[in-house]
Amino acid sequence: MNEQDTELEGRTDDSIDNDVSTAGSDTNDKDAKLKKLKKKALKRYLREEELKPYQAELIQMQQYLEASKTRMIILFEGRDASGKGGTIRRVTRYMNEKHYRVVALGKPTEHEKSQWFFQKYIRQFPRGGEVVLFDRSWYNRAMVEPVFGFCTEKEYKNFMRGVGGFEKDLVRQGTILIKLYFSVTKEEQDRRFNRRRDDPLRQWKLSEVDVQAQERWDDFTQVKYEMLKRTHTTHAPWKIIRSNDKHQARLNAMKVILNSVPYERMDDSLDFVPDPDIVISGSRELEKMEAQRLQGGKFLA
Repeated sequence: MNEQDTELEGRTDDSIDNDVSTAGSDTNDKDAKLKKLKKKALKRYLREEELKPYQAELIQMQQYLEASKTRMIILFEGRDASGKGGTIRRVTRYMNEKHYRVVALGKPTEHEKSQWFFQKYIRQFPRGGEVVLFDRSWYNRAMVEPVFGFCTEKEYKNFMRGVGGFEKDLVRQGTILIKLYFSVTKEEQDRRFNRRRDDPLRQWKLSEVDVQAQERWDDFTQVKYEMLKRTHTTHAPWKIIRSNDKHQARLNAMKVILNSVPYERMDDSLDFVPDPDIVISGSRELEKMEAQRLQGGKFLA
């Protein structure tokens, strides 16, 4: 009898059965995990496929802008982890990179601080036939800066007084200006932050500002209300994108962009109507926020 046989002979039937059971359990766990991964991958694939007809329309729209030498600016605003960056990536995925730019400006230099506030943004404005997508924009001064004390009260008030005229002139001179605000709930933002903390591939996204975003939720809500109240205008309206569901936010943001340009559509059978549960006007958002304050004593959104 060899050593392995001796070892087996010395073990009880129960211990052997337990090993077999554990091995079977491990196999079942792996199968369940694999099945879950396949299901998740299929869901992701189907979602990306649903976007493709609209991404093709964006290429057609871009060709129209190029041919007509029309300038387009799209502002992507919203709280941290609201889905701005992911939407920008889907919007631009198949576009001609020669005719669009994504702009995400960092902390202003001392030189920029001494300039007119809008100057650094104007340097990034599109030429004829170009689309510029701002991942956060001059509305930093209406949202992040006042909450964290990055601007003075005077600077904030000057911005709020002047931005309407600035945008009106921009539109009057032929630029298509689209302002998108991505609105995520506090619970969903917290879930996304936790995922960033736990995932080594996403930890780089988590900043000190992100860490404080939950604590300052009410402060952000207050400045959001003031921003919409004073900068939602007929010439430069806000579109609010409910972004708890990232896929629906991306799909409907594309529809809003496509509907803003009078290009010849490739496929008229596509549904270009934004979902009213996902996309609402800035004025409607203000009504909802004011109703919340009347009913509960404070804003919730």
